[in-house]
Amino acid sequence: MSTIIENLKWRYATKKYDTSKKITKEDLQILRDAVSLTPTSYGLQPFKVLFIENPEIRKQLQTVSWGQSPIVDASHLIVFASYNNIDANYVDAYMNNIATIRNLKPEDVAPFKAVINHGLNTLGNNIPLWTSKQTYIALGILLNAAAELHIDATPMEGFDKDQYNQILGLTEKGLSASVIATVGYRHEEDHHQHLAKVRKPESEMFETI
Repeated sequence: MSTIIENLKWRYATKKYDTSKKITKEDLQILRDAVSLTPTSYGLQPFKVLFIENPEIRKQLQTVSWGQSPIVDASHLIVFASYNNIDANYVDAYMNNIATIRNLKPEDVAPFKAVINHGLNTLGNNIPLWTSKQTYIALGILLNAAAELHIDATPMEGFDKDQYNQILGLTEKGLSASVIATVGYRHEEDHHQHLAKVRKPESEMFETI
């Protein structure tokens, strides 16, 4: 059986974390590297990823996350915050980064810049929705990387986004909390780890046309 399938069968949305276990700096860096390699539209990476360690801030966030215990019990809380707008300065910085890394001249990247700007103009007022969707790709990468390391993870949407934006000072940075995840290690008392996975049969899930 493929290792990736074994790891995905091992993982589950952990409900109770062991507060005594913390993720090592080395494994945290692997998670960061994996998220950094997330494929995004045009390669723009239109989001920021916050690793929340401060216990006081996490307590504040728990109160606006339906009181869910993983917010404070897991080793780390990760907040994916998407940009509310992608302006000319953002695109210019991206073009400069491409030119620097690939040793190109500004005129070499001009055609790609034109494609991006056209796409953004087409999106119009839908840019916040588009950037938010990009964070879910990053979330999927995080979950897979965590499973590979046998680090438990819990993706969450049960939180007050406006309150997160306020507590973390995201609004003034042009960001908005999109989705969150906790990572750490399951508590031996979490009975959910022993439950069989429930999924649709392949015949219902997949269709070849």
